Amino acid sequence: MPLTEQFSTFRDLPLAEPIQKAVSALGFETLTPIQAQILPHTLAGQDAIGQAQTGTGKTATFLITIIQSLLSRPFGDDETRYLGEPRALILAPTRELAQQIYSDCRELVKYSGLYALCMTGGADYDKQANEINRRPMDILIGTPGRIIDWVQKGVLFLDRVEVLVLDEADRMLDMGFIPDVKRLISKMPANTHRQSLLFSATFNTDVMNLAYRWLYQPTFVEIAPESRTNKNIEQRFYLLTDRQKLTALKQLLGSDDVKKAIVFANRKDQVKRLYDNLRKHVDVTMLSGDVAQAKRERYLKRFKDDEVNVLVATDVAGRGIHVDDVTHVINYTLPDLPDDYVHRIGRTGRAGQSGVSISLVGEDDAFNLPALEKHLGMKFGLLQFDDLVQD
Repeated sequence: MPLTEQFSTFRDLPLAEPIQKAVSALGFETLTPIQAQILPHTLAGQDAIGQAQTGTGKTATFLITIIQSLLSRPFGDDETRYLGEPRALILAPTRELAQQIYSDCRELVKYSGLYALCMTGGADYDKQANEINRRPMDILIGTPGRIIDWVQKGVLFLDRVEVLVLDEADRMLDMGFIPDVKRLISKMPANTHRQSLLFSATFNTDVMNLAYRWLYQPTFVEIAPESRTNKNIEQRFYLLTDRQKLTALKQLLGSDDVKKAIVFANRKDQVKRLYDNLRKHVDVTMLSGDVAQAKRERYLKRFKDDEVNVLVATDVAGRGIHVDDVTHVINYTLPDLPDDYVHRIGRTGRAGQSGVSISLVGEDDAFNLPALEKHLGMKFGLLQFDDLVQD
């Protein structure tokens, strides 16, 4: 039987009991396609490159691999452990994504006794120092910049890293993080002496070059989507003037079927202006690079906990949002990059639910439509603003 066809449920996997207990508590039973294909390789200690859309279970894939690896090689009584020496490092491009991975990690290490930390920019240095000095850490999750800060201060040491994960490598490349990642990797054991996993929604030549430079004889697993966008998401495009957009947005958010919505805009100033306008009409919060990290975490929690039902965000801030009950995504402005559109609308229609994506296409946005149609391999039916009024 081929290696990749051996497992279909989590119970089939050779996992330590603390992981099985955590997985059961989370209600995980059947493996997703990427988990079924990649876990046989990663649990055997192989390096791997995984390509899959968001929401396919890749976070659980690399977390389970790490936890199993660390539990299978416990420190002996005669081995000394030091503070500030993580055994596994997970690098993510944005604070929100790092926090989301950390949240998932805490659930999965609940019964294992492993110590995980999250370190991102914008967070309090003293608090992070206390966390580093509390006990030897097992799993460190964070953004490259803040981790470099602690390495340069001589507080963090990466020479004991046994497993390295690069999540959303394509976005790290776009955001200019590669020099930082390169510096961090230079502080780690050679790729022959650590396990390395790289995940990305899209792969181009630059990403593949990085992968083969930093990984050792990796297995490549690609889960090709049936379509670039989730078939559970209804996509609507409304043609209107820029002056009509705010009126249209308020009307949409006032609709009974919009239970929980994320509104995306391209720029931080647009997000702030929308927030100021909408807060008079709906319960709304916002995420952008201008919002301090502590506030961003608080605002996102309010949205997750249903204290507010509308979130306005930029692409970077929205990258780590994993909320399963979002009914609508509204593109106040169409993104310049087609992949960002795919990522945005993937915030709805998660976990098997249906969702609606609505794009407000003004004079400037129309220029992005041809590239988006080509990327998705489909022709959009453009609705008039009058159609929206009648909905």
